[in-house]
This record gives sequence, structure tokens and C-alpha cells, in this order.
Amino acid sequence: GKYCPEDGECLELEEMENILIDSRDPDELLDVWQGWRTVSVPMRKDFERYVEIATEGARELGFADLGALWRAKYDMTPDEFAADVDRIWQQVKPLYDQLHCYVRYKLAERYGEGEVPLDGPIPAHLLGNMWAQDWQHIADLVLPGDADPGYDLTALLRERDVDALEMVRVGERFFSSLGFEELPETFWERSLFVKPDDRDVVCHASAWDIDWVDDLRLKMCIEIESEDFITVHHELGHNYYQRAYGHLDPLFRDSANDGFHEALGDTLALSITPAYLVQLGFLDSAPNGDVVAMQLKTALDKIAFLPFGLLVDRYRWQVFAGEISPEEYNSAWWELRERYQGVRPPVPRGEEFFDPGAKYHIANNTPYTRYFLAAVLHYQFHRALCEAIDFDGPLHECSIYGSPVAGERLQQMMGMGRSRPWQDALEALTGQREVDATAMVDYYQPLMTWLEEHNEGRSCGW
Repeated sequence: GKYCPEDGECLELEEMENILIDSRDPDELLDVWQGWRTVSVPMRKDFERYVEIATEGARELGFADLGALWRAKYDMTPDEFAADVDRIWQQVKPLYDQLHCYVRYKLAERYGEGEVPLDGPIPAHLLGNMWAQDWQHIADLVLPGDADPGYDLTALLRERDVDALEMVRVGERFFSSLGFEELPETFWERSLFVKPDDRDVVCHASAWDIDWVDDLRLKMCIEIESEDFITVHHELGHNYYQRAYGHLDPLFRDSANDGFHEALGDTLALSITPAYLVQLGFLDSAPNGDVVAMQLKTALDKIAFLPFGLLVDRYRWQVFAGEISPEEYNSAWWELRERYQGVRPPVPRGEEFFDPGAKYHIANNTPYTRYFLAAVLHYQFHRALCEAIDFDGPLHECSIYGSPVAGERLQQMMGMGRSRPWQDALEALTGQREVDATAMVDYYQPLMTWLEEHNEGRSCGW
């Protein structure tokens, strides 16, 4: 989709996202925010029909609706899984609430309380992301003035003339340091690493296993920036997982559950610490940076994402169950956005719009709870692997780079594929049989303490 303003050239999504990242003009932000949502309006009738067809198909297979079918993939009943997701959310909600309170205060400082009231939801167009699903690009507005994160990974990559291919090579070397076999030569011949000049492509990053054995491929339009550096590790996690279970019966060639697949590469990304960057030669020595500043920057991505990761499927579960009617597709979407995220549309959004369809995964019929699970699981994986290598120090300082012990533990879990209940795979890696968000809370404990101190006396919540 493209947005074609009356007085300018048509804009693709990537161009609009860059405006949301770079601009601090609320009028310009509002223009592209609204502009992208013109793309989804024509989808509304198709979505309504798709829900009818999907419901019919799910019932023919013995499920109450498509949402129940999706939730049945988790080795528990659909209702048990929904309740478990709520349990996990409650473990991390206090951390999100503190982050929201602090960010809202800083945005009100920048844009004024008329634009950002200190007792209400945050206008969605001011958070640096088209869907307000992560807030990392407004770090310059919310980091304390004296904050010193110690280094800028984007700057380090560009100073060293690291190109797209080398970013992938760095990711491969991380897996190799854990004892994993190098990627096949066909991976380098057949993958898409940069956006072509001669045609339009879907730049949404994804990893592929074409023959279910060893024809692994990455499809991504890599930019030389820290976000894509981490995304490369994430996508390679899919590829190495795909290879690890390639020996199993085809029915079992998948991750223990879809959250595991999304968590693998992000687990390694947590090891992109200053000490790791020294080992890569990106830094001469580990900087004595401000721990809170570093954690705040990552929390604007990881913690801010959690309620969005939860509500995208909460919305569709209710749609599929008939609890949200076609006449309230848009209002119900924003009700959930406000309830879970504490964000609101910057302008009234009536039922003539279809804002859920402006999110790729809804238009593409891709379940989303996997990303919520992965956001929590990779901290649980990280804590377990750091314990396995006897790391002695704060969890946020641990890197498993170069540890065959961590690699063996990962290989054991990955090689199981879907041949066992996911609880067995989780136990093989962590010793636990339920998803535990306390690892995430442990990781961000320095930030949580700081946020509580700085939010004292403020009216938090919305």
C-alpha cells in the first residue's frame, strides 16, 4: 500500500515509518499516521467475509471458532491458554505501567499537556512507530538529559563500514561460536539481503526453509542500524531452528510452540552486550555507561511491546467468537488499545475506518500471540543459559557468546522440534514447565527501581 497526499509524492510504508522515527512535528506525524490507515479501509468488507469463512472452516474441524483453533496449538485447552496468557501479562504489567507513566510525562514536557494529558492515554502518533508497538525511536525525547548509554550501536556499525552482508556474517559467527554448523552456501546465494532497485518487494523480514532440510534463506531489506542488527539475529534464529529439527518426521518439523521460534534469535540478541561488542572489535573496551540509560533504551522496545503483542490476538479472538460484531470492528480495536496499552488515536476514528487492517499480521492472517510469548520466553531462556554457564553478575551483563555449554543446551531443545509438548522442551532448556516472566522483571530490576523513584508523586495509569 501507498499513501498519496494531495500536495506531494506517494509514500511507501518504509518512508512513512522513517518520518515517524525522525520527525518531531506533530502535524507531520499525524499526516502520515492517518495516511497509512487509508490503505486498510478497502479491506474491511473482505475481512468481514474472511471471518465468516474462517469460522465455518474452524467449526467443520471441530472447533468453536478460528481463535479456539489457534489457541489449541499450545498443549492445553483454548480457555486454559487464554488464562495462562493473562497470568504472564500480570507478571510484567507493573513494569509496563511504570514505563508508560514515565514516557507520558516526558512527552507532555515536549508537546504540552494539551497534546499529552498526564492522566490519560498517550496519542499513538507520538511514539515513533506506525502502530505504537515499540517506542525505541523516541529515546531522544525520554532519556534523561545526563544519560550516557555508553555507545551507539548504529554509529559503531556505520563507522566500521559494516554492510548488509557483513551484518548477517556477524550473526552467523555468533551461532558458530556456540558450536552450530555454518550456514550452507546456498543460503548466501539465494537470500535477499537488500531492497532491489528494479522491483517492489515485501520488506517485512522473514526466514525460510524451502525444502524442510537445508535450503535456508533470509528475506530482508537490511538497513545499517542497530534495530536491523538485532533483527538479523532474530531471523537467523528461525533458520538454525529450522535446520535443527530437519531430521524429524515432517509433522514435527516446527518449534515446540510458535513462541519458541520467535524467541530463539532474540535470546542471542540479549547477549549483544558491551563485552560482546569488545570481542567483535566494535569497541576497544567495555564503556562504563549508565545502566539505567541502556535499560531504558531497550525497554522502550521490549517492555513497550508487551501489551500490543497481547491485544492483537485478543482482538481477533473476540472477533472470531462473535463477541465483536462487524459494526464495531474499529471501536473495539481502539478500546483494547486503550485498555492494554494506554494509547489512543490522535483523532476520532469512526467505523468508516478499519485500523486493525493497517497491521501486517492482521491483513496477512498471521497469529500474533507468538510474539508476546517470545518477548517473555527469550528472557527466560537467557536467564537459564546464563545460569548454565555459571555467569556471576547482573543478568543484563551476561553474554553466552563463545559458550559451547549454552550451545549444547539450545541444540537439545531445538532438536526436539514439535515431537514433544512444549512444556518438555521448555524444561529441557530452563528446568521449568511454565512460561515465567520473572526473568524479564529480574533483567530490568535496575530500571524498575529507577522508574519507581522518578514516578513518585505522579498520577500513573489512564
